[in-house]
Amino acid sequence: MTEIDTETDTATDTGTGAGRGGGAPSAADAGPEALRRRALDALTVARERTALLTSCVEDGELTAQHSPLMSPLVWDLAHIGNQEEQWLWRAVAGREALRPEIDTLYDAFEHPRATRPSLPLLPPREARAYAADVRTRVLDVLEATALEGRPLVADGFAFGMVAQHEQQHDETMLITHQLRRGPAALTAPPPPDSRTGGLPAEILVPGGPFTMGTSDEPWALDNERPAHHRVVPPFHIDTVPVTNGAYQAFIADGGYTDPRWWRPEGFEQIRKHGIAAPLFWHRDGGQWLRRRFGVTEPVPEEEPVLHVSWYEADAYARWAGRRLPTEAEWEKAARHDPVSGRSRRYPWGDAEPGPRHANLGQRHLRPAPAGSYPEGASALGVRQLIGDVWEWTASDFLPYPGFRAFPYKEYSEVFFGPGHKVLRGGSFAVDPVACRGTFRNWDLPVRRQIFSGFRTARSAELD
Repeated sequence: MTEIDTETDTATDTGTGAGRGGGAPSAADAGPEALRRRALDALTVARERTALLTSCVEDGELTAQHSPLMSPLVWDLAHIGNQEEQWLWRAVAGREALRPEIDTLYDAFEHPRATRPSLPLLPPREARAYAADVRTRVLDVLEATALEGRPLVADGFAFGMVAQHEQQHDETMLITHQLRRGPAALTAPPPPDSRTGGLPAEILVPGGPFTMGTSDEPWALDNERPAHHRVVPPFHIDTVPVTNGAYQAFIADGGYTDPRWWRPEGFEQIRKHGIAAPLFWHRDGGQWLRRRFGVTEPVPEEEPVLHVSWYEADAYARWAGRRLPTEAEWEKAARHDPVSGRSRRYPWGDAEPGPRHANLGQRHLRPAPAGSYPEGASALGVRQLIGDVWEWTASDFLPYPGFRAFPYKEYSEVFFGPGHKVLRGGSFAVDPVACRGTFRNWDLPVRRQIFSGFRTARSAELD
């Protein structure tokens, strides 16, 4: 098994943009050289993680498709290099294509995941060499590029976008590792149990306006923009994500067999596929067990529930007499400071994420117990809003008022509509460069292989 190095994956707590966490610096405190160093750092951290995820198994495991829901790992590896070539070598530097003949092979819209194993993909050795060659050239581009002027390069945006893209595929590859059968290939220490007692079950978020989204975060992606005012009625939100123990009560009460709690299409889905528990769970006598990265273990009751679909999260919330928070409610709970009235970059403030704030960056291969990371709490006291698990919200993935696709519509625009639900917060598998208080993730409501959990809410008017 490959041990994940947790000593070097750290981040500054000062907000100066100096650590290895990969988050974007603010425009006010980062000059061109600081931006250049941060871009280099973010690209390096992402590539180290890619190397870990693709070197811990034999080549046969890289070329195999471990689930029709996911690409072969070797496809992700070459796709990362191809996207970097297209955006940084061609678009930023204006240089001739290195491997134009492979562009369509690694076009995610051209080939669905289930069909990718049948493509003439680059074998592992060639994929590694290609990605390494592109990276060598890109580092020269970074050194020579003025990080100002046209929007693609201003504040190092294109380099930050590519680092985020690679980290997003690293998370996808980690999902593939979870789906693969066989002995464990990765190991990491458990997250610290930093729980403090006496937490309330829920927290009241006051009603009124707040600023949602961002217009000045340098590396924010198009769907996070622009900043705009939202008015949210008062509501209560769970202090911590829903735990495995709480979710087991839903199962024990017949939650998966009672159509009262389910959307019709969700109930049809679980009946069709015989779903009776979160993905990777199974019952052994009187005990719930789960498989996690090649190891079978008892389900820890204190951890946030993981690998549930939007339909499962919605059904649990209904069973509990509650509901999923809207995306606006989630962001207000995470970012709004009722004293100053401003919206923070992160729940704890504007400082870059550090190990004391949140469980991020694949330092650990599991969520921390619910209630951990008190220093990462929001101004209102809500915990673990960043890290541990992606949190389903009630909202469809829609553009903000004034949205403008940039730098290409296929990143966000083609997914807008009622077919995809928004997830917020980021999981333990997310790197800080791809996780902010404004960051938006989205997926189909049936998805269960992703590192998804949830928390519930209720309207204050019901008091």
